[in-house]
Amino acid sequence: MSEKIMGGVETDVVAGSALPAKVGVWPKVKAFLFQEVKIELTPAQQQFQDDLNDFLHIELTWQDFKDFLFQDITFGKKKNK
Repeated sequence: MSEKIMGGVETDVVAGSALPAKVGVWPKVKAFLFQEVKIELTPAQQQFQDDLNDFLHIELTWQDFKDFLFQDITFGKKKNK
């Protein structure tokens, strides 16, 4: 039989006793590391996150990649004819 105590950490209950078994270090660490965290963003932060997400999820095609690799590059001033 098991019970949940200390923020969702499961512990074994000793048979015939109402006392839980000793909780080890790892369950405490695991409960702390994997606790739910709620983050609220300001409108400016949300806009930045949306823009970054849109940029990172741009669909690239082979033609886009080829156009980037083989674009014309000019060095120095452009001469007028």
